[in-house]
Amino acid sequence: MNDQPLPNFPTGSVGHTLGRMAGVWHDRVEIYSPDGSPVADDPASGTPGPAPFDNLVYVSFDGVRYVQTNVAYRGRPLASRTFSGRLVDGILRFDRLGPDDPGHVGVSGGPGILFFVSATLGPGALRYCEPDCVRLLGPSARTRTTVLYRQGRIVRTLTAHGARISPPTDTRLACDPRGPDGSVHDGFHPTEVFTPGGRDADSGG
Repeated sequence: MNDQPLPNFPTGSVGHTLGRMAGVWHDRVEIYSPDGSPVADDPASGTPGPAPFDNLVYVSFDGVRYVQTNVAYRGRPLASRTFSGRLVDGILRFDRLGPDDPGHVGVSGGPGILFFVSATLGPGALRYCEPDCVRLLGPSARTRTTVLYRQGRIVRTLTAHGARISPPTDTRLACDPRGPDGSVHDGFHPTEVFTPGGRDADSGG
């Protein structure tokens, strides 16, 4: 990540919203069945576990490079997962998530709204697909909503209510359950959810 000032992105562009998202967020995550019933366990997720739970979300963006690390802790065993990508021709293009990843992009839904979605709907996306909408409600509030599909069938929805608790930082917060030492972004683990017969192709992983 470089430390140069961000470019002046047009309002409503992907780059503009990514810049507004940078910082550390505390998300409260809830899982629901398609009929709206709360769900206490989320085995089909790419990161399975009980619900509801809390995430610390570190978001870094330098105008080109985007890195996000989710640290699940309260309500779930401690775990971290990192995603990264680059802004290319105005679109966020995520780095490969794992074998048979169909490719994922971040696109704009207007000012303060981003969709993180599959770039194509090939075989990998039919095995695992989770369209993700992040909406900024103000300088320090946001929501995140996803819909999970497995094998082409809807499984559940997810809603997170987030509050920004820190500006962008290269060091872990004192409240980080991983402890104060180590990189903020340390959790990149390739997933097999897009692979036929992969260890987490049917149960999440």
